[in-house]
Parts: sequence; structure tokens; C-alpha cells
Amino acid sequence: MDNKRRDFLKKATLATAGITIGSGVNAMTAQSYNNIIGANDRINVAIQGLGRRYGAFIDGIIAKQSNARISYLCDVMPSQMDKALKKVGEKIKYKPSLEEDIRKILDDKEVDAVFMATPDHWHTPGAIMAMKAGKHVYLEKPCSHNPHENELVVAAQKKYNKVVQMGNQQRSSAQSIKIIKEIHDGKIGEAYKAIAFYANARGKVPLPVKATPPNGLNWDLFQGPSPRKDYTHDTWNYNWHWYGWDFGTAEMGNNATHELDIARWALNVNYPKHVEALGWKNHFQDDGWEMYDEMLATYTFEKDKVIQWDGVSRNSYKKYGKARGTIIMGTEGSAMIDRSGYELFDRRGEKIDEWKSGSSEGGVALGGGGNLSTMHTVNFFNAIRGKEALTSPIEIGAMSQMLTHYANISYRVNKGFEVDEQTGRIYDKEAMKLWSRQYEPGWEPKL
Repeated sequence: MDNKRRDFLKKATLATAGITIGSGVNAMTAQSYNNIIGANDRINVAIQGLGRRYGAFIDGIIAKQSNARISYLCDVMPSQMDKALKKVGEKIKYKPSLEEDIRKILDDKEVDAVFMATPDHWHTPGAIMAMKAGKHVYLEKPCSHNPHENELVVAAQKKYNKVVQMGNQQRSSAQSIKIIKEIHDGKIGEAYKAIAFYANARGKVPLPVKATPPNGLNWDLFQGPSPRKDYTHDTWNYNWHWYGWDFGTAEMGNNATHELDIARWALNVNYPKHVEALGWKNHFQDDGWEMYDEMLATYTFEKDKVIQWDGVSRNSYKKYGKARGTIIMGTEGSAMIDRSGYELFDRRGEKIDEWKSGSSEGGVALGGGGNLSTMHTVNFFNAIRGKEALTSPIEIGAMSQMLTHYANISYRVNKGFEVDEQTGRIYDKEAMKLWSRQYEPGWEPKL
């Protein structure tokens, strides 16, 4: 690596406050976080949700520069807490407390921040509860279950003035920061189109037949904000993603969030003016998967800029040469961007530059985790202390999240629709019926 790139890597990894990282929204500056917490104070954290994702935060939390302590491990399944305690215990010399109910943890005034890696339906309600209790939040994607929650979580951050980092960890990639800055500076001319893609080979899913909840599972607390219903087999263990819309947001909320965020960032656009999505269930027709396993979505923006999503959940043929990534097309060239770096091409298709990070977080393995998540976590702590700007502040992450919600709504109403480019609201009345959802009485997210 030459000195120029080494210097850039150092600067980008630190995510210094002078860098503007937003797309049409100004990035929060470190100065805006001054005096939130003393620079030498230890930050006590709780991790809520101990499934496949929480492990990605550990190295960042225990990093020396983070000066943080894991005070609580929280999950509605006791076996998950036991496994997490053993796993985390391999890296720390103290024993976090175990607690199934996040509300009890939020009552502890010694807890400064919550890492939220629960099922999707918990994200916004839980984040708002945490902010009300005076906690900062690292909020895994998707930041919301529906557009209404998307608006609420942004409003809550502004009201309670807490640091809320969305888990779009590629925003912390030095390579992504560098190439997108170059795209904005005209490296490939005028960027006019982005193709965001994902390919995986997820298998057959059991039918969700009614069953007794697994031993120890607090099914009532798992449902939380969602209206109560009987338990169905295997729901709690990841397959809630595919069993209807009560808990999950399908593959759009699960993975498209990341690549669509890069696409929107690179094209420097905000809300689209038109959305149309087509989805199909093409695999294992007799299994329990209830929504699409393949989707094509098109978003049209001002100045005729276009983002296309091409996502396939259960056929891992790499039609773009990779399992996931984002292609940016410009009038004078193009770029392929993914978690491992980028490749830059001229208009003739000749490669003229590349920068590979060697990231351990580039694939589609369940849970993920790697150096990008570690950097994103460290950035979260530095932002709490006022040392850096967040690399993915919630108002930026939420705007990208809206693209996933639009596509899901378009699929569910089986038509495209126009969008107000200023507010993000959908003009179609039928589509707007899915703007929010029903909540269990007493669990409605409120500011």
C-alpha cells in the first residue's frame, strides 16, 4: 500500500468529524456530541438479542480504545444467554449479568448504551424505550419495521439527543468512503445508475405449524410490540424472517438495506419519486417461506437517476460475479463496490484502479461480523465521547431504510407508486395503508 492510501486509510478509519458522509443530509459532527460523556469515562453497555449477530460487536466493545464494559446480556431465550455468556467469557475477565427483560436493564442508571440485535419488530420500539431511559443506541438494521417507525426513530433521536448509530457497517469502510468521495468528485463523470445485488442459497424452511414454545422461551416478550398470537414451530430461531410480516421485513430489510445504502450514498440522492417492485417465491413451493425469495425493484430519482435492486435469496448463482455488492454507472466509467473494497473502470470497461481491504465481512454467512463491524462499533463509542462523527447516524440510515420499505409495500399491493421526494410519503392510498402496523395494546412506540 502506498503512502497516499495509507494516510487515507488512517483518516477514513478514524472517521474524523470533518468528513461529510451523508447523502443530502448533513452528517452529525463530533462537536454536536460534546459534553455528552466525559472522555475518560467507561461506557457500560447492554446487548439485547443474542442470536447470530451480537458476536460482531464484541471485539469493538472490548477494544482498549473503546473503554467499555459489557454490563448485561439480554435475550428472551435462556439458552441464548448461556451460550453468549460462555462465548463472551472467552474474551473478558468479568461476568456480565443476564436478564431476559430489557425494560429492567433500562431502569439501571449505570447503563449508558444498548446494542440492539433483536428481531426487526423490536428495533424502533426498543430504541425509543432506550433513548427515553437516557441510553445511546447501536441499532442493527433494519432500523424500523415499517415507514411509520422509520419516522419515529429519527424524531426520537432528535428529541432525546442521544447517539444512535445504525448498523450499516459498510459506512465505516475506508475503501467505500474513498471511492464514493471520488464518485461525488466526478471520477466516473455523472453517476446516473446503481445496481445493488445479493445472491444466497438459503434452504428449505419448515412449515410454521402451531406448537408449544420451546423450553424457556418467553414468547410473550419475544412478541413484544407485535399483536399476540399462538406460537408456531421454529419461529423464534431466525425463521421469523420468512414467516409473514409480524416480526420480519423479508430479505429487503434483512440484507438489501446494506447495498441500497451504498447505492443511495454513491448517487447522492434522497427519496425517490417512483418505486416499483416485483417479487416471486421461486423455490421450495411447499415449504414455510411465506414471502418472495427473489425480488427486482426499481427506484427513480430526480435528474433521472435510477437504483435497481436484484436480490435472490435461494439461488446463489453470481450473475454479477459476486454474492453481494453495488455497481455504480457513470457517464465516464463505473465502479464495483462491496465490503472487501472497490474496482474502478473507465468507459471502455478497462480496470483503472482498485483497493481491496481484505475484509473478513464480505460474504453472505449468517451473522456476519468482522473488521467493519468492529470499526463501526468503535466509531459509536468515539461519537458518544464527542471525538468523531457517526459514520451512519440514524437519519441517514433511516432514509436508506425507506427504500426497503417501499419495495416491500409495492410487492404487497402488487403495483408501483409515486413518492413525495421531500417528505418520503407515498401518494397511493392503498399503499399508505401499509405505512404502519397494528401493535399490541400498551406497546405502541411513542415519543
